[in-house]
Amino acid sequence: MTTKTTVRTIDPVEIQRLLDTGYAIDLIDVRTPAEFREVHAVGAKNIPLDEINAEQMIIGRKDDDEPLYMICRSDSRGKKACEAFHAAGYINVVNVAGGTVAWDDLGLPVVRGKKTISLERQVRIAAGSLVVIGVSLGWAVHPALSGIAAFVGAGLLLSGIRDRCAMAMILAKMPWNQVKSCERLVLRLASERCVIRSCKDGIAIKFV
Repeated sequence: MTTKTTVRTIDPVEIQRLLDTGYAIDLIDVRTPAEFREVHAVGAKNIPLDEINAEQMIIGRKDDDEPLYMICRSDSRGKKACEAFHAAGYINVVNVAGGTVAWDDLGLPVVRGKKTISLERQVRIAAGSLVVIGVSLGWAVHPALSGIAAFVGAGLLLSGIRDRCAMAMILAKMPWNQVKSCERLVLRLASERCVIRSCKDGIAIKFV
């Protein structure tokens, strides 16, 4: 009988203490590129959840003794990323409790850029819109069209049971949740060592 490995967590303040002491850590932000561009913890690198390849990342690691740290918006996607590594046989992975929201609320260093709508909010907006459309069409056009609302409700119920949201996975692939390749490269390089300030059209970067 296979025992499910419990996902370990760490407080954002503890991560910052490691960084402040010059401790080199691998902090992976698994949100969409657009969410990462809006705000992310200083030192975090963006690898969206749907692009996580646990097997390849494990092979490419230089120091297996040091844990991988996962961070997302709150902590649900970070937990899923940790579970992906567990499934690949790698358990030295830790989820940042509370995610980027907690990190920012605690006043820890962040990089800010262009505003965007979080994936969780997009799911709520899309689901609510489909329900309203389904009910409206069922009332105005044909009762059978009310099934749209029932279909969305069933999908949300299933996602809650399975802890996996198909709508979120689809929305994560949408163009507005991506950033241009060159901008993504700049963000990746900038996260290593830079000072970043927000400006009207996006981000302003000064390397140090």
